Amino acid sequence: QVQLVESGGRLVQAGGSLRLSCAASGWTFSIDTMGWFRQAPGKERKLVASITGSRNSTYYADSVKGRFSISGDNAKYMVTLQMNSLRSEDTAIYYCAAARVGSRETDYWGQGTQVTVSS
Repeated sequence: QVQLVESGGRLVQAGGSLRLSCAASGWTFSIDTMGWFRQAPGKERKLVASITGSRNSTYYADSVKGRFSISGDNAKYMVTLQMNSLRSEDTAIYYCAAARVGSRETDYWGQGTQVTVSS
């Protein structure tokens, strides 16, 4: 069992920055990849960024590339999403997610944290 808890979602003005954090607890030794999805109202949940410990690699969606940065602490199973140059279209519920070693799907989800970017 793994639990993910996000924090940091807030109202922020366009062009501003925000940092989201996610902490994993429970059977964290099973986790290899952690990342962030987001879901805007009426839209599908999409992967924003992820970081994989075993491959020491990161992924960014095209929509956030160059603006967002993901970082993690493999030993502590914490992940941070630094969001810069925020736009109104970044408004969404952001979900922390994690995948087990060898998994090609998301295995665990956080409860979500609301990010609202005002124009």
